[in-house]
Amino acid sequence: MSDSLPLFIKDMRKKFGLTQVDLAAKSGVGLRFVRELEQGKETLRMDKVNQVLALFGHKVGAVPIRKEDEE
Repeated sequence: MSDSLPLFIKDMRKKFGLTQVDLAAKSGVGLRFVRELEQGKETLRMDKVNQVLALFGHKVGAVPIRKEDEE
């Protein structure tokens, strides 16, 4: 998994002053899921990722592959 999603989640959580426990509770997912998401686990349920992202007004979407991503 690219580092962009885990970094985005962690940055937004900190921006809003949330702990991992707070984020899990507010988004309706487990603490373990939040930890795995922030650590960049490659296999995560997209519905749960979207639950977390929804808290920050975002959702998972398709993005074009940049040339440097292909290497």
